[in-house]
This record gives sequence, structure tokens and C-alpha cells, in this order.
Amino acid sequence: MASIIPSLMEVVEESVVIVGAGIAGLSAALGLHRLGIRSVVLESSDSLRTTGFALTTWTNAWKALDALGIGDTLRQQHGALRGNVTSSTISGLPVFEMSFKAKGKNGDHEVRRVKRRLLLEALADELPSGTIRFSSKVVSIDESGYLKLVHLADGTILKAKVLVGSDGVNSVVAKWLGFKQPAFTGRSAIRGLANFKSGHGFDPIFMQFFGNGIRYGVIPCDDKTVYWYYTWAPTSQERELEESPAQLKQYILSNLGKAPEKVREVIESTNLDAFISSPLRYRHPWELLWGNISKGNVCVAGDALHPMTPDIGQGGCAALEDGVVLARCLGEALLKHSRREIKDGGEGVEEYYKRIEMGLKKYANERRWRGFDLIVTGYVVGFMQGSGGKIMTLLNKFLAPTLALLLLKKADFDCGKLIIS
Repeated sequence: MASIIPSLMEVVEESVVIVGAGIAGLSAALGLHRLGIRSVVLESSDSLRTTGFALTTWTNAWKALDALGIGDTLRQQHGALRGNVTSSTISGLPVFEMSFKAKGKNGDHEVRRVKRRLLLEALADELPSGTIRFSSKVVSIDESGYLKLVHLADGTILKAKVLVGSDGVNSVVAKWLGFKQPAFTGRSAIRGLANFKSGHGFDPIFMQFFGNGIRYGVIPCDDKTVYWYYTWAPTSQERELEESPAQLKQYILSNLGKAPEKVREVIESTNLDAFISSPLRYRHPWELLWGNISKGNVCVAGDALHPMTPDIGQGGCAALEDGVVLARCLGEALLKHSRREIKDGGEGVEEYYKRIEMGLKKYANERRWRGFDLIVTGYVVGFMQGSGGKIMTLLNKFLAPTLALLLLKKADFDCGKLIIS
């Protein structure tokens, strides 16, 4: 049923409205821009959100970044990682070592730790001025014929011909499509970034540690900064520590097990304002199989589509893939249509929106099984390496090579170019 729009409200019509200026939203906007399609990105914050400090960009992420045209810019700012070393927190000894120089079916592997701020800025800087509208919080979505009415907190209403939800785990758009709230895993992640003015001295190696129900890792970003994470299953009493960074820091230091002194130094050198703790949530993977990734002229991407645990480091990478695939599929729908202006109620409107619907369905079909696979793999790896007990610890020791190799296997993926066939 068509909605009645109050006359006092400001109503603006836009071709493509993207909700959320995170990795997925900005990559989709940039992909569309590269194809000559204008979009508007709505961001509820007053600036780019850099929560999380850094992310591991695996081979599949670099394929997407190159497709978007910003890969080389980020390579200049972040060194390549040579490999992965998985060690036991119980014995302190390496369990498995893996080189990232192996060749996959999609070419040479490439792994770097990228600062989130630099990634978002690289995406945003390539967009036309005014593309991102900050302090634009979406409160509800309505319909008016083919158009979607996007209601903002300030009273503005945007009439969108295409609506893309990349608004994170609490996505308003995902809820409109019928997705449930992501489930809590029972685990939490603490993340931090340590700065060393004179250099940290670490080799470019991804260091992972597990045992006794905890997992943590230390990864150099560049010569002077080191990112780290610590995942655990806190009790209700331990969860209170999250309110006090100082107590949280001491808790981590006392529960690292047999960690190298240099690893302890990274935690000790992290400023208290550089600690972030958050619960780990994920979407039940079967929701992607029978849920509405797209419906008509609406779809979701990034964490709004496939929130996953960080155990294989693919959340941000998959979001970049989403952006490229979505831009390509939507571009095919919009650019193949007649160049004449389409007006509501005019000739060709039904065909126009049918093309959009088919383009978004194509995107959904491409991303459905990929998202399912990454959610399941991440959850299993996290469950295995995050489980305590002697039997699980022993089992993890033998499974460590298999679990580590999954990191490269899931990264050996190419989302394709921004080419309209």
C-alpha cells in the first residue's frame, strides 16, 4: 500500500541509496562510481567509523581492491606478511608453520594487515564529493509504488530506486527483508593496536596462539604498529572486566600462557584507550540459504548479510567482495537499460525495475553460498581452537595444520572484475 508522505517533510529522490559507510557500503559505492553510476551513502555517525583498528586482507580482498582501483595505494602503506605460525599457549612451542608464498588456483597469495582507517579513507577519497552523508540515521523503511521510502531521524525522506543495506549487524534493511538478529556465540573478542615509535622488531609473520579455551594473535601492520586480538568465553563475572580497560589489560596479561616476551610487550605497550571488547555474533548460515538477500529493488551486503566470527579473518574481505559483485550486477541492470529518463508511471518503468530486480537476484545468487561457507568455516575454526579441556587441546594440536590451511583455502577466491558483459 502506498504511503502518505507528510507535506512538511523534506523528500529527496535518489537512484541508489546505500545505508552504511562501512567496508561493504563504500566498496559498493566506489564500484558503481567506477561504472559511472551515482549513489548516495548514508552514515549514522558524524565521521568514518574505524572501530576495530585493522583487518587482515587476504588474497581475495586484494583481488577486490584491485578491481576497485585502490590496491596499489594500500600496498604502499602496509607490508606483506610472509606466513603464519601457530603455537600452543600451554607448551609455548610452535605447532604448525605455513608460508603465504604458496600459489593458489587464482594466483599467488597475498596477505597484509591493513589499518581500517586507511582502508575506509582510500575508498572514500575516490568517491565524488557529497556521496557520503554523515549524521544520517535511518529509522524506518516504507514503500511507495516501486520506490522505497527511507526515513531518517532528522525527518528527511529519501525516495530510493535501489536500496542497499550495508548497515552492520543491527541492520535496519536486513530486518526489513526478514532476517533475524545475529546470534551470540558466547565468546567475545578484545582487540588492540600498539605503537612503537622506534619500531617493533617483529618479522612480518602472523602469529597465532591457542589453548585452554583462548585464542589470540599478534600481527604487524607496518614497521611501527602491531595489531593484536584475544578471544575468550567470559563468565558473567569476567564480562564485568570489559567496563574497565585497565583490569581487562591485566586479565589478558595473566592469561596468555607461555607467550614470548615480545608478545607480552605488545599488550603492555597498548594504551588503554586502544582496547576494544565486543561480543562475537554470527548469522545462522541456513538463513542465507532461504532468506531474502534481495527482494525487488532492495538487498543487503557486508555484516548486514553475513555477520561471522573473526576466526578466519574473512569478514572485511567478504564485504569487499560483496561491493564488487553488487556493483557489477547492478551496473549490468542499470547500464544495459535505455538511456532515456525513466519517470514514475511512464513508459518503460516496469521493465526498468524488473532489470534491477534481476540484477540484485544475480548478486544474491553469487553471494549466497560464499557467505554460507565463510560463516560455517569461521564458526567451526573458532569453536575448535577456542574449546578447553585436555581432549580438545590434544585434538587441536593435531588439527592445527588443517585449521591453518583453511585460512589460505578460503582466501583463494576471485570475485571478478568490474566489467559489464
